[in-house]
Amino acid sequence: MTVEANNLFFGYRDDQTIVDGCSFALGRRKIYCILGPNGSGKTTLLRLLNGSLKPRLGKVLVEGKDIHNLNKKAIARLMAFLPQEHHGVFPYSVLDMVVMGRNAHLSLLGRPQKKDYLLAEEALEVIGIGHLKEKCYMEISGGERQMVFLARAIAQEASFFIMDEPTSHLDFNNQHKVMRVMRQIVQERGCSVITAMHDPNLALSFADEILMFKKGRLMKMGPAAEVVTRENLARLYEMDLQVAEFEGNRKFVFA
Repeated sequence: MTVEANNLFFGYRDDQTIVDGCSFALGRRKIYCILGPNGSGKTTLLRLLNGSLKPRLGKVLVEGKDIHNLNKKAIARLMAFLPQEHHGVFPYSVLDMVVMGRNAHLSLLGRPQKKDYLLAEEALEVIGIGHLKEKCYMEISGGERQMVFLARAIAQEASFFIMDEPTSHLDFNNQHKVMRVMRQIVQERGCSVITAMHDPNLALSFADEILMFKKGRLMKMGPAAEVVTRENLARLYEMDLQVAEFEGNRKFVFA
């Protein structure tokens, strides 16, 4: 599946521009990471890509079709969205939360079947949190909720994962686990991932391509090894940093 952003402009007010003329194309079987400072418009850009927000100008095309000409269920079959945070309102079990990812494949009055529950349980096992399935979603930690939402996205069987800082509440081990799982899904299922991220080292380790986003504009896009450089990061974050080599891999440390 291909997703194209064609000259996107967006602001929450008429006198405000948060996304300022962005154009790029995203293809299949890749992990794309968006790097940028806080307030640069990364979350807004992701919400434009999944159709939650409508651009002031420009279009988001999914397989050549304007995303705003597709209904919500059609979009959900194509795209899974993982927000930064989610706070439960009702005391659903973890398994029930993951099964909700199957709603895109059910009829209007349809109920989840045995197959849907099996897919949900399989997704929990892929993430390594099958032991949480009977727990109340509202009673687990923020990091565990993030992993539940990733399992829900996997159960959704979408072609494109849009993830807003999926590792922000996770410990060091689980950050890498989540990214390894996403790499596995990309390779095995042929889908793609676009994720906002704050850690350039994590992005460099797992991303195929990097989008550097600053003040609402796409500053740089290309293969991770070419884009994540000392010069580009210094320009993006407006601060100096050092580069260290560890077992042949570059690591960036802010000075």
